[in-house]
Amino acid sequence: MTTIGISLKMYFGFAQTLEWCAQTAALPAALAPSNLELFVLPSFPALPAVVKLFDGSEVAVGAQDLAADDDGAQTGEVGGAMLAEIGCRYVEVGHAERRRLFGETEDVVAAKTAAALRHGLTPILCLGEAARQPAGEAAAECLRQLDAALTVARATGLAGPIVVAYEPYWAIGAAEPAPDRHITEVCVAVGDVAHALPGHGGSQVIYGGSAGPGLLTRIGRSVDGLFLGRFAHDPAALATVLDEAAALDAETGESAVNR
Repeated sequence: MTTIGISLKMYFGFAQTLEWCAQTAALPAALAPSNLELFVLPSFPALPAVVKLFDGSEVAVGAQDLAADDDGAQTGEVGGAMLAEIGCRYVEVGHAERRRLFGETEDVVAAKTAAALRHGLTPILCLGEAARQPAGEAAAECLRQLDAALTVARATGLAGPIVVAYEPYWAIGAAEPAPDRHITEVCVAVGDVAHALPGHGGSQVIYGGSAGPGLLTRIGRSVDGLFLGRFAHDPAALATVLDEAAALDAETGESAVNR
């Protein structure tokens, strides 16, 4: 299965978000049952409308953040219970911008990962090295972050699949993604661990950080999918990525049959 995710961050207004989602829902690849999993993360106020818009389609909806606690006197926060009630299936945790702009520590990321799993949400756990370094060192840092993010979940016996989003900080917002070979080496190393996590069967590793059309074709099955940002704001570009994912799945299926 190939997973394609899109975070709209804070780029769109409410009406623009719904317009983009309507265009995405009209894409044939977004509606056809297949090995493709497509999820969209809009801003909080748009979540109920977006869930309703994608109802009956193959597109899943998630949130860009959640509170570490389930309820309480926490002005402005949104808990996992409400996200699940709305109809979210995914929630982003630990993005580099949350860590840098809002001071989220590894303890906070671990608590939020546990909160997501506690409410049946699949966390999209964002990991990555801060500065450019060799792939082996980057993979080791990502695995350290993955282990830290699961400390609370392990201690409390929480289970469920995780989507690990490898996003090297230095590639976020850049003109180009990280080099293909770097992505491949890091994602394979992280995937070897993530795919075998006890209690987290079905976990995946996807690449983000200026990901766009053409990348999935080049890096192939070294990743389980892509996490898209601004390059998916154009529905035509998103359609290209979805076509690439479908072609890759078809090719992989044929190879398996031939073996």
